[in-house]
Amino acid sequence: MKTKIIIFDFDGTLADTRELIIRTNQEAMKAMHYPVRDVDDIRKTIGLPLEAGIRTLFPELPSEALPEWCATYRRIFDVLKTRIVPVLFPQVKQTLASLHGKGYVLTVASSRHSSSLNDFLRNMGIDSLFHYVLGADNVTKAKPDPEPVLQTLRTLGYKADEALVVGDMPVDILMGSRAGARTVGVTYGNSGRSDLEAAGADYVLDQFSQLLSVVD
Repeated sequence: MKTKIIIFDFDGTLADTRELIIRTNQEAMKAMHYPVRDVDDIRKTIGLPLEAGIRTLFPELPSEALPEWCATYRRIFDVLKTRIVPVLFPQVKQTLASLHGKGYVLTVASSRHSSSLNDFLRNMGIDSLFHYVLGADNVTKAKPDPEPVLQTLRTLGYKADEALVVGDMPVDILMGSRAGARTVGVTYGNSGRSDLEAAGADYVLDQFSQLLSVVD
């Protein structure tokens, strides 16, 4: 089936937010008086909703402490995002514009909160290219559950075999494949080719612009 709709992850796929996320996590750990985890441990949680990422890093954390931790993270994030400003990866804006111009329906399914996600899309000048944007707060079950993809398809009226899911983490690939869509992993984000292939990606790309050859 010809691709009609493309569902993108945001962090590590469209935009380079790694330093901002890692620094925010480390500062939140200090503020909460927990051991500061190293970069690689934190990197592996990128793509998960905030609560799930914290739980992954600190499974012993009492449930009653989670709301305070999340609030602390968001407060620190709001300060740091003005100092460590995320940027789009090379060729992202041009490639999205080309895909949009060719008539593909473009959407975003992210584990980031929708308010933050929409702010980034707007500030980066790409919000008008997307027909539908889903954040972690817009779904009941987050990646790697297929719900974000299934909700997008249901809302816009497309079938799974008409969809392509693009992301940089295994959870993105699993989300897409579990929904019945084809999947594309990108290696320039937060995980490498071997992890994406192990997750079952149908395609693995080193540059975002290579997506043009996959959809055509």
